[in-house]
Amino acid sequence: MFANAIETPIGRRCGHGPGMHRHRHHGFGPGPFGHGGGPRGRGRKARRGDIRTAALLLLSEEPRNGYQIMQEVQERSGEVWRPSPGSVYPALAQLEDEGLIRSQESDGRKLFQLTDAGREYVAERGEDKPAPWEQMSGEVSNEAHELGRLMREVASAFVQVMRTGSPDQLTKAREVLAGAKRDLYRILADEDPEAADGTP
Repeated sequence: MFANAIETPIGRRCGHGPGMHRHRHHGFGPGPFGHGGGPRGRGRKARRGDIRTAALLLLSEEPRNGYQIMQEVQERSGEVWRPSPGSVYPALAQLEDEGLIRSQESDGRKLFQLTDAGREYVAERGEDKPAPWEQMSGEVSNEAHELGRLMREVASAFVQVMRTGSPDQLTKAREVLAGAKRDLYRILADEDPEAADGTP
C-alpha cells in the first residue's frame, strides 16, 4: 500500500534529471530528504537527519509502521514536532535501502523493524544523547504548552459562535478578539494593557 507513497518522493527529491538514482547515506547524519517536518511552537526546527534518528530510535523499541512513528514523535515531543508523511516515508525508504531497517506486511500494513546493522548504529549513537523529540520539547516550557492548549480552546469557542451565534453575539465576539489581539501586541511591547487603556 505504501509502495507508491515511498517511491515517488524518493525519485522527486533524489532525482537528477533523466538518470535518477539514489544516494546512500549511512548513520544518523543529514540525508537528502529535507527537514522532516517542522515543529509547532517555540522549539527549534527539525534538522536534516532528525526524522532518521527518531525512526531508528523508535524502531529499536519495537517494530512500527510509518503512521505509528509519526504519532509517537508527535506525542513524545508534546505535539511540538509533527512530522509529515512526506518526510517520514522517504526517510524510511532510505533507511531500508541502506539496510538499516527492513519491512514486512502485517495486517495489510508495512511494518518496519531494525536489521542487525540498524541495531549497531543505534548502539554506536549511545544512550547519553537526547532523542530529537526531547531536544525540541525541552525547549518549550510548560507555560508555552498551556498557552497552546488555551489557544485551541479559544479557537473551538470561536467556531461555536460562528456556527450558532446571533448577529449581536458575532459583533461582541469580534470585539473580544480584537481586544485580545491589541493586548498581545502590547505585551510584546512590554506595555501594560490596562495602563494603555487608562484603567486605574
